[in-house]
Amino acid sequence: MDCRIKSGNDEIGRPSANEVAIISANIDCSRETNLPFMSGKRAFLELLKQEGVEILFGNPGTTELPLMDALAVENELRYVLGLQEATVIGMADGYAQASGKLAVVNLHVTPGLGNAMGMLYDAQKAGSPILVTAGQHDQDFNATEPILWADLPPIARPLVKWSAEVHRLADLPRLVHRAAKTALAPPTGPVFLALPGDILKAEAELDLLAPTRVAAQLRGDPAAVEQAAAILAAAKRPLIIAGDAVARSKAHAELVALAELIGAPVYSELVPSTASFPASHPLFRGAMTRMQGPIRQVLEQYDVLFSVGGDLFTLSLPSDIEPMPNGLTLIHLDTDPWELGKNYPPQVAILGDPKTTLPDITDAVRKAMSSGARGAARERLDAAKTATLAEREALKTKAREMAGRTPVQPLSLLHAIGETLPKDAVVIDETISSGAGIRSLIRSDDPQSFYGLRGGGIGWGLPAALGVKLALPERPVVALIGDGSAMYTCQALWTAAHERIAAVFVIFNNSSYRILKQRLHAQRGLAAQVDRFVGMELTDPAIDYVGLARSLGVAAERAKTVHEVTDLIAQGIKSDAPLLIDVPVDRNYKPV
Repeated sequence: MDCRIKSGNDEIGRPSANEVAIISANIDCSRETNLPFMSGKRAFLELLKQEGVEILFGNPGTTELPLMDALAVENELRYVLGLQEATVIGMADGYAQASGKLAVVNLHVTPGLGNAMGMLYDAQKAGSPILVTAGQHDQDFNATEPILWADLPPIARPLVKWSAEVHRLADLPRLVHRAAKTALAPPTGPVFLALPGDILKAEAELDLLAPTRVAAQLRGDPAAVEQAAAILAAAKRPLIIAGDAVARSKAHAELVALAELIGAPVYSELVPSTASFPASHPLFRGAMTRMQGPIRQVLEQYDVLFSVGGDLFTLSLPSDIEPMPNGLTLIHLDTDPWELGKNYPPQVAILGDPKTTLPDITDAVRKAMSSGARGAARERLDAAKTATLAEREALKTKAREMAGRTPVQPLSLLHAIGETLPKDAVVIDETISSGAGIRSLIRSDDPQSFYGLRGGGIGWGLPAALGVKLALPERPVVALIGDGSAMYTCQALWTAAHERIAAVFVIFNNSSYRILKQRLHAQRGLAAQVDRFVGMELTDPAIDYVGLARSLGVAAERAKTVHEVTDLIAQGIKSDAPLLIDVPVDRNYKPV
């Protein structure tokens, strides 16, 4: 501790007796503080390690130079470089979802944060716990509005749970810990913190404080649990929608137990990020389409809907049809109070974690069910098994019949991939218009076996696959990516090569934005009449994905048949390096 008296920048000589008395009343100059003296840049890295962070994803610029200087002598944190900020966020998103840990991103001031916003939207929708940081100019320089400067926290705020800037070095530990706690507290999600250069360069004695964790497994209110159980026990035709909260809390077994007890078929939420229910289970019905009419047709068959962390509903286009039928009883369990009753008022709304709350509901249902209700539930379960197995076999038969066609049919390709992948494989899905039937054809039975594009902002899949592989290095990771999506974040291939991340990328190449063609065709407007779709063709010239991948250091091959694809996937899984497989698939956008 420095007990010298200072005035401005000049030291004053020996203090008077009166001054000594005043100082002694307030400061014990002989006391040792035991606080470390360190720079902000060093403190930031130490705080991340306190929070259990192992990887820092980033793309640096001039405002990040102090941090990059500190990383030069840092041996515990791994810095993973992305060549564009959307790629950086995508990697962190995949890592956060697959690991359940805090992912940390460092971006470059305003343009860097701006480039990241699309993927940050996806991370927000997926509830990924990410601490996004961005460098900022020195605070005493900002009044001049230097190049690249802007007020960063308001820019990030719409897409994060909490957003702030560090203005004093003494506040850095508190704000970093607050950010980490907030990102990981249910409902999880990204947060943002701006780091001015003067804060990172400053030095002082700092109390680094300690992390805080909010216990995630909130148990639902007992009275609401009993009320929900009474409704489910008396239901004649119950239905369950399973959301990402099930996979995040690793509650597959708990949801299976309840579904089997009441004989309820299970749909995944409309735009899932995860495998929220085991795909091979006979009660699993896959995902409903994001269109109001078909949703209503499904729901009209049931008398009780139990949404377990599921969205109600994330739709694509407006419609005059209301997806929720009148008279359908709704029970809603979620970790996020905002989702409860957001669009449709439930008869019972329960704030709770599926892992801890579902067993209470199941026990209460078991006690409340009459012998007649138990028998009816068993009949529903048996009927569901028969119907589901028949539907899946019909889908596989159709896929096998298409196997010899050229160009490759997406359905047959998905089926063949499902037959090829080992049981522990993890699938990253951004097939967009080519993904029909994917959860029925490709095994995804555990909570970490499948990750999809929840937010809808394309370009997520390539970098997300890298993050997932970093989180789950012992499991094979295969990313199924649309060709249009791949071009948004193709820079991720360089990171895969540079970091030697052994993921397999399969490009479903229809040389178009086919999903847009499908939607425009369905509207039966001018484009459909003249069969001309402006801005939706990725031809003239065709994109050489093999050449692109090789230029970025990734081995790549073009496969023209289903068998060529599966052989290459098998080779890629055995390899310790990334591999891209470009597959020309059927370009047809009309219903068949």
